[in-house]
Amino acid sequence: MAGPRPAWWARVLDRAVDGVVVVVAAVDALISLFGQPATWSAAAVLGCGALVFRRRFPLAVFLLTLPATLMLDLVFAPFAALFTLAERSRDRRLLAVCALLFALSSAVPWPLDSLSSHERAWTFVYFFYTLATAAAPVLLGQLLQARRDLSRQLVEIEEAREHERLLHSQAVLARERAQLAREMHDVVSHQVSLIAVQAGALQVAAREPEFREGARTIRTLSVDTLDELRHMVTLLRASGGSTTELTPQPTLADLHKLVATSGIETELTGELPPDIGTPAQRTVYRTVQEALTNVRKHAPGARATVRLWHADDATEFGVTVTNTSPTRPSLPLPGSSQGLVGLRERAELLHGTLRSGPTPDGGYEVGLRIPGDPTQ
Repeated sequence: MAGPRPAWWARVLDRAVDGVVVVVAAVDALISLFGQPATWSAAAVLGCGALVFRRRFPLAVFLLTLPATLMLDLVFAPFAALFTLAERSRDRRLLAVCALLFALSSAVPWPLDSLSSHERAWTFVYFFYTLATAAAPVLLGQLLQARRDLSRQLVEIEEAREHERLLHSQAVLARERAQLAREMHDVVSHQVSLIAVQAGALQVAAREPEFREGARTIRTLSVDTLDELRHMVTLLRASGGSTTELTPQPTLADLHKLVATSGIETELTGELPPDIGTPAQRTVYRTVQEALTNVRKHAPGARATVRLWHADDATEFGVTVTNTSPTRPSLPLPGSSQGLVGLRERAELLHGTLRSGPTPDGGYEVGLRIPGDPTQ
């Protein structure tokens, strides 16, 4: 695609167009000037020569073409001046008055004392015919003005959309920072705190001086790490959103409250090992939350069952959320269709699997399985 033309090229093109307009107007005037008085020739020269300045002084140039239009059968010069005026003026009443003046100048014969009674009727008819003709340059000029305004507005809209996209990308970055702060708060801080506590206990229980000194060093490093981590989380909170976004993430202890406030007739059964890690607890919670949200959106009136389970040897555990068929039609609600995709990604991070699909009785089931070490 060709780039924008340079400014000098636009100026050269405008000068060339002005020259062509003056030449065509002069030829149009010469056709009517044979055998006419010198005053008529002077009026024609004034009207055609003024077209050079029609871009700067459109109204004045148009008025200068009226005397020649009154004396001669000029068409092109007043049309060009009227078109330029319509292209640059936003005063429609002024344009209407100028069109009337052009129609009067063209229809009224010169000199005025030569107007007979028969010619008066034809003058009246010719006036309306010329007035209708004058509407063409006026409408064309207004159309080009509207096109120019529309192009300018499109550029402004595109700039606004680009600014909006920039703000959106910044908001996404802020949310990512907030999410990182939450993960650090929930996982890293918890683990480092456990290290510090265990190192303190080891320092108290150790008998050998070198073991006691090693435990003290580990505890000191853990405390320093927590301080640095707290500082980093504070920075992420400042650039990533409000403090309400950075509250501690829910765990299994919040499942009962989630089920009770879901607005669905839900039964919670089973249990999970009490010592599973924070990431696994959060994944189980989010799975139940997303499943109940989908039931509320897509299966109105359905009942749900949340079943927590774990293997006897504690090598795998998970949750299954099953709902019955809906009792009334669902309303079309907006959604990103990414909820289950995000849950699968969470499960894969823990080397687990997430399955979902309809049940034979018309309901739906979402199942999460997390194998391996239950302290993940």
